[in-house]
Amino acid sequence: FSGVLSEDVLRLLLELQEQLAATTAWVPAAGREVKLSDVCYAPLNPTDPGLADCCVNSVTQYFQNNGTRLAMMATQTEGKETGTVDWHDHLIYCVNSPLSFKDITTLELSCMAAYGGP
Repeated sequence: FSGVLSEDVLRLLLELQEQLAATTAWVPAAGREVKLSDVCYAPLNPTDPGLADCCVNSVTQYFQNNGTRLAMMATQTEGKETGTVDWHDHLIYCVNSPLSFKDITTLELSCMAAYGGP
């Protein structure tokens, strides 16, 4: 992986996404503040979406936008080789199997997005 796709960059992206998700805008014509859940695409809950229902396409969705999952590491033995698996392994798996509910590493993380879709 290059410096463009590093854990530090992914953490900064998570932080930026959280800031953007918390953004509101005053709409004078409506006489109220509008938030992301008011305007987002929410395919699994289109009638009354909350922020968690919004489909936000991002590489961090492979970790359900969760910094703890991004930081996870585990020991894995395959044959006679023992090594450490981390976000790199999970990301590679998910890019190849985006509909998986559990990767094949000992992390056993889902590739599904936080809102429930791929």
